[in-house]
Amino acid sequence: MEVNIKQALKVFFSKSSFEMIYFEAFANALDAGATDFYIDIKQGNELKELSLVLTDNGIGFTDERFRKFGKLFDVEEEPSHKGLGRLVYLCYFGKVHVESCFNNSVTRVFDFDESFSGTSQTIHTGNEDNGTVLTMTEFLGTKLGRNDYIKPSYIKNALLENFYMKFYKAKLAGKQLNIFIRLFVDGQIVSEETITTDSMPSFSVKELTTQMDLFNSIDLYYYVREVEIKETKVITALAIDDRSHRVEIIADENLPKGYEMIFLLISESFQGNIDGTRQNLTISDNELTIIKTIFRNGISEVIKEQFPQINKNNEKRVTYLKQTFPHLCGYFDNNDIGYSSQTDILKKAQDKFFRDQKEILGAKELNDEQFNKSLDLSARALTEYILFRQNVIKRMKGLDKNNKEEELHNLIAPKYAEFHGQDVVTDMYRNNVWVLDDKFMSYSTVLSEAEMSRVIDVLTEGEVRDKDNDRPDITLFFSGNPNESDKKVDVVVVELKRLGLSAEQNSIVEFQLDTRTRRLAEYYGNRIQRMWFYGIVDFDDQYEMHLRDNYFKPLFSNGKIYFRSKQVSLNLTSSESVIQNAYILDFSAMVEDANSRNSTFLKILQHSFEKRKQ
Repeated sequence: MEVNIKQALKVFFSKSSFEMIYFEAFANALDAGATDFYIDIKQGNELKELSLVLTDNGIGFTDERFRKFGKLFDVEEEPSHKGLGRLVYLCYFGKVHVESCFNNSVTRVFDFDESFSGTSQTIHTGNEDNGTVLTMTEFLGTKLGRNDYIKPSYIKNALLENFYMKFYKAKLAGKQLNIFIRLFVDGQIVSEETITTDSMPSFSVKELTTQMDLFNSIDLYYYVREVEIKETKVITALAIDDRSHRVEIIADENLPKGYEMIFLLISESFQGNIDGTRQNLTISDNELTIIKTIFRNGISEVIKEQFPQINKNNEKRVTYLKQTFPHLCGYFDNNDIGYSSQTDILKKAQDKFFRDQKEILGAKELNDEQFNKSLDLSARALTEYILFRQNVIKRMKGLDKNNKEEELHNLIAPKYAEFHGQDVVTDMYRNNVWVLDDKFMSYSTVLSEAEMSRVIDVLTEGEVRDKDNDRPDITLFFSGNPNESDKKVDVVVVELKRLGLSAEQNSIVEFQLDTRTRRLAEYYGNRIQRMWFYGIVDFDDQYEMHLRDNYFKPLFSNGKIYFRSKQVSLNLTSSESVIQNAYILDFSAMVEDANSRNSTFLKILQHSFEKRKQ
């Protein structure tokens, strides 16, 4: 052979699959005009004893066919003859013994291995049927990759999937093709399968209006039938050089249960677009993307026209996506829904959304159309954030009651995290203090699980050195920099108390709130104008009576919430005081009230998008 076989194996078959042996041998048998093809798998006690005997009744290795076999890259004019596929035999077996009868009188014998030199022995045997027998021995692997590769049922399905068009064309031409697959263990047949032309399904054909070029049309061959759930099978493939090459059109998560579906896309434009090993498409990524879109649209049309139940399920997916991701309405490609994975559909829609945002943000001046588009994009961006908040609320509703304090703390603001006003856009998806009140989105600084001395250091830039080990769960400063003497700030402190505390233990919250009011006011004097305190507790009747007796008033809420506003004296020697606004509430009040506010925003935005679509 004119090419080093060992080197060629490394170059062209660094990645291969055992089943390619069957594909290549059957393709060569068909090229030789065979109508019968036998696959005998012989399995011994050890894997190294594995051997294959592949037999066909083709015209055999004539002098011309053997000459071309001996020249690795000498291929037929037809694009289906690539000239390299036979190398896959030597990926798995050290030796392939060939005996081939041609001209009904001559038998050619040779061994195909890494040292093959292109010579053979011919024997005149007289009257004999033409055909070829390949005996593959000296298995090279330590494992098969998949045990299915030697199971007749698997081999049958694999050959069908790869050669549907060959079989179908033979059926249309009235030509009989037969494949017999047998597995022998210790010389006994333990499993066998048969493929015949007669068993091929009758495909329907849909001519698509879209073309890849000016000259060649595209046809969609399809076959769909209802089957048992366990027999569900979907094949989507491009027919290239009379062989099928699978492409993912319907994601696994969308496979319709209870159907056998075969879709083959065929066009002269595809012919020859496969490499010499018959493993990889040579179609560019851009062209393949276009082909997949055409393929998906064709399948969608067939299903809409003829399979209403499948189409109904896809329509439910459309509704779900629009309700769950309303900010992307109008960006979804409906022909993708039900076929592509939800992740891919969302990414594609999100990419379109981002491109539109980039276009508007990059414009120096906005015309009327761009201005209206900017309003739409702004509403969508806001909707995206409102949806994020809805997911946070959902998480809070599902918190473990036995560990609610710590988990809730981390959802509102992760422990030991710091947030600063200048980073509000990037931090808005990490800090969820809005569950208390939407006005707290305007914070300038948030400290989580920080010692009070650290809080004071942040506000005074290290001026204060007193140590205070009293640590609120979450402390929030907002509305300005407290170190600017001409500005006043509001301060928020939140206490999260574990469930099941007694009324006496819960009442400590009020004492803590008063202490913190004085402590903070002591350091900042008239720079603090108001203090907002939240105590999240577990109510009982005794504690509610205690709150009422101490001038707390119940507020309208989805849970229980009490409010009191009072002046807190800063010390005993002066009349200075600061306003303290205190809320004592239960978990339901915080989460359900946040949910009511957020749901209202979402409904308004969803209604706005619906009106735009009308």
